[in-house]
Amino acid sequence: MMPPVHRLLIGRTVAALATALIPTTLILAVLRTGTPTDLGIVLACELVPMLMLLPVAGVAADRFRAGRVVLAADLVRAAAQFGIGAELLAGSGRIPLLAGLAAVTGAAIAFGMPAVRTLVAGCVAEPDRLRTNARLNVAQGLAQITGPAAAGGLMLAIGPGWSSMLTGLLFMGSAATLGSLQPRRRATSEAGPTEVRGAKGSRKAMDGTAAAGAADAAESADVAGTAGTAEPADTADNGADTAKRRHWRADLRDGWAEARRHPWFLTNVAGHGVWHLAAGFLLTLGPAIAVDHLGGETAWVVIAQLGAVGMVAGAFAAARLPIRRPAVAVAVGASAYAIPLVAFAVHAPVAVVTAAYFAAMFGLGVLSPLWETMMQNRIPAEALGRVGSFDALISFAARPVGLAVAAPVAAVIGTSAPLLIAAALVAAANLAILLLPDALTAPIGTAEEYPSTDTAEATEATEAIDEPHAADANDAAEADGGLGSVTPPQAASR
Repeated sequence: MMPPVHRLLIGRTVAALATALIPTTLILAVLRTGTPTDLGIVLACELVPMLMLLPVAGVAADRFRAGRVVLAADLVRAAAQFGIGAELLAGSGRIPLLAGLAAVTGAAIAFGMPAVRTLVAGCVAEPDRLRTNARLNVAQGLAQITGPAAAGGLMLAIGPGWSSMLTGLLFMGSAATLGSLQPRRRATSEAGPTEVRGAKGSRKAMDGTAAAGAADAAESADVAGTAGTAEPADTADNGADTAKRRHWRADLRDGWAEARRHPWFLTNVAGHGVWHLAAGFLLTLGPAIAVDHLGGETAWVVIAQLGAVGMVAGAFAAARLPIRRPAVAVAVGASAYAIPLVAFAVHAPVAVVTAAYFAAMFGLGVLSPLWETMMQNRIPAEALGRVGSFDALISFAARPVGLAVAAPVAAVIGTSAPLLIAAALVAAANLAILLLPDALTAPIGTAEEYPSTDTAEATEATEAIDEPHAADANDAAEADGGLGSVTPPQAASR
């Protein structure tokens, strides 16, 4: 039987290729029957649900088995592509229907994204995660390079309808490989993620039934002495029922509280949001600068393609470079995006701009698998989906803002000033991580080094229960006339 990691890599590669086929096929199909305005509506209908549902999807990734969530997400995407293909093959291409199916696709993407990260963390041991994430990023980068060309070829060879049908089959293949993976069991109940403490450290009240069950279990343990450490079934059931009754908003608040516990995470997310915003400016103003000052359209095509190659090369090198301080590498990799921003702004020679863009994308290629591995190793497993969804939300929301405002801003102050300002912000926001106390010394980390607040609360609760019993045991020893240093059996069993 194929090893789980190999199935994971194959499934993600197939899904990445299918995802890369969608934009070109959808754009050309809509423009055949509609207007540029119709195209904007269809693309927005995919993006908006994805952004709105990402936090909820993070809750789902923590609450249910990651494999099942990925399976459902890929099957929904397959169904949406089959629907688009059927509509296009029928020759109608109705924009409202295409927009609705695009919205379904966006929702499925939202639910699949955090679940895949959780699935990787559950299926791959910590020492192997960086190498696995690097391979996944290489596959995704290659798909992004070849996807548009493949979609264009399919459009010419078999038409947009059959191309969408083929994309649906690819998503079904991804579902078949990924959805059946069984990650390692986590300590938290599948019925819901573990509650974490709020930002101010206040402890939330437990459900009355669960608290009573826990108290009964503690009393039973006192009577039983050394009867064992297995949790009583009724207590586990009470905890599961409590988790099921929790509202998703409570889980979402707990996830945000967990994110706030990690300054390195929030600082990086802010920096990544800034460079995604700057990327929107560059992808809007860069082609115009290339056409006017760097030799025409061909110059932009060469710059963009070599940048894509640089990202793949960076992802390939990430697991092979002797990186001892990944937080520093992530900060430097993201801040390197300031280099092409400056190069475009000063209208540097095309060779300089090309080299600058290649270097920046190489840095982002190194960043991506390192960042994924840092999150998977440092964020507790029971909160990984929710915490990771905040990272994706900021990144995916920032770039469209840059794309939307770049042209109006450039119309007022020119093309150079916005890019120079963006370069300064990218460098400052991403190098700020180096000001954190552990940035220069912390290794890639493990979950044990960054325990969740629920683990801390459990320890505190256990100590709170044990302290009175320990005091009772000492009193009993004194009452017996001080029998030396013999420890009572019940105290020893705890």
